[in-house]
Amino acid sequence: GVLGAGLVGFSHDLTAERIVQNERDTLLRQLHVLIPSDQTDNDISTDVLEVSSPSLLGAEVTRVYRAQRNGQVVAVVLSPVITQGYSGAIRLIVGARRDGTLAGVRVLSHRETPGLGDKIEDERSDWILDFNNKSLVSPPESQWRVKRDGGAFDQFTGATITPRAVVRGVRDALTFIRRNEVRLFGKKTAIAEASDER
Repeated sequence: GVLGAGLVGFSHDLTAERIVQNERDTLLRQLHVLIPSDQTDNDISTDVLEVSSPSLLGAEVTRVYRAQRNGQVVAVVLSPVITQGYSGAIRLIVGARRDGTLAGVRVLSHRETPGLGDKIEDERSDWILDFNNKSLVSPPESQWRVKRDGGAFDQFTGATITPRAVVRGVRDALTFIRRNEVRLFGKKTAIAEASDER
């Protein structure tokens, strides 16, 4: 038993650095799917804020990765945003540009029904890509629902709860970003100024 424990400990020590590097590489790939590396000049994986808004982001603490160019934050990625689907929590990664438009949304994990709810995955369907370039202005915030509920977003045949949850989670993430633009982007953005004029 002692020999076995020693071997496990030795193996862990040998692979710990590789595991950390692999996790970092995976994170960078996920971030750069939403914010391509040619659009930034900083290491987005290290420019991180921790925020808390359980009512909007579904977690006690959410990490916000900031993409910068020429010293200005041009986009943020919130990870994870958690929303409740049909079979439990759906973990999202949500990227938004400085102007309030979505750079993209991806599903990190879920337990939705295979063949129905799993169409939220970009490998199974292009449904999640419909969020690209949307904002709380386009479509109007009142339309951030699935079509069955009178909104602008498609749902899946036989699976309305899952897309409804994702739409709600993305809308709430955009709401959080709008309410916290100064903190996230460093100064008031055009979208915040437009909100002030209303």
